[in-house]
Amino acid sequence: MLTQSVAGRTYDYDYNVGSRNMGIAISVAFGAGDIVYVLSRQHEQLADVPWNKTAVHAKVGKYEVPDTPGAEELLFEFGKYGDGDGELVWPTGIATDSDENVYVSDEWLNRISVYNPDGELLSTWGRAGAGSGEFNGAAGIAFGPDETLYVVDSLNHRVQKLAKDGAYIGQFGSLGTGESQFNSPWGITTDADGFVYVADHKNHRVQKLDSDGSYVMSFGSFGTGNGQLNRPSDVAIDPESDVYVCDWANSRVQIFDATGKFITTLIGDAVEMAKWHKQQVDSNADVLKARRRVRTLEPEWRFALPAGVDYDPAKKRIVVSDSQRWRIQMYRKDPDYIEPQYNL
Repeated sequence: MLTQSVAGRTYDYDYNVGSRNMGIAISVAFGAGDIVYVLSRQHEQLADVPWNKTAVHAKVGKYEVPDTPGAEELLFEFGKYGDGDGELVWPTGIATDSDENVYVSDEWLNRISVYNPDGELLSTWGRAGAGSGEFNGAAGIAFGPDETLYVVDSLNHRVQKLAKDGAYIGQFGSLGTGESQFNSPWGITTDADGFVYVADHKNHRVQKLDSDGSYVMSFGSFGTGNGQLNRPSDVAIDPESDVYVCDWANSRVQIFDATGKFITTLIGDAVEMAKWHKQQVDSNADVLKARRRVRTLEPEWRFALPAGVDYDPAKKRIVVSDSQRWRIQMYRKDPDYIEPQYNL
């Protein structure tokens, strides 16, 4: 459904951006104006010998994504596959600070790489381990309103709090199913009041905690019904405190209000192909013929294992990293939507 109005809110499909060259879109972050940073990676095929690495890429793309569909542009890319300075192997989380410096977590390298808005490496910190400032699967990252950096330390089943230079501040969480416990957490976000929301991946829920990790509430349980989750991968929040949960294994995004009450579901509505996808299809006559022979193209409109979700308050945009479709899909939360008038 391109437009849905529910519980006093209207969600209107905007458009999608992507191509095979984008790769597997994992997460996004926002810069000034129309800037969107897309973190992507590619499937790995690694043999047991060091001279046969065939992974394609791991990178950040800096895109200009204006209001007009088809006007999007890729400005440049930075970060490439490898384990050297500024390189990435299995990047997972991305966030920007108040200076638009870009922070990228790497699950494989267990470190955070920091770049300036031009893609130049500023610093790298973190290493494998279970100590303070060490990681075992550095995953989602997010800044709090005071610019404390929260890093999901997935396989240590905790969240670490760090300064912008990587200095250790504190941590919370442990393995379990109880309050303030996690099982392989993935995505994270914060709200304007400093509360922290964690996508508790293998516990099939989202937990809301205060900035020190004290439990506030949780919502979600395993399943496919409304309000149920199957390995949530990310979480976002808008200024009205509506919560967006990337329900990864159910291939959807679910929306909840501030109390955890289910509102509605987004499933992907990319009826029109992205500009660059269309160029690739139009350049191959056999692909065009094949597409005309299928019963329906609807499956390609929908999300396929969406990995990330974020909310851009400046544009009132919900941006979903549609990982297996090599694109991002965007919706708008439209407070000024006027229902159509039927004069029959």
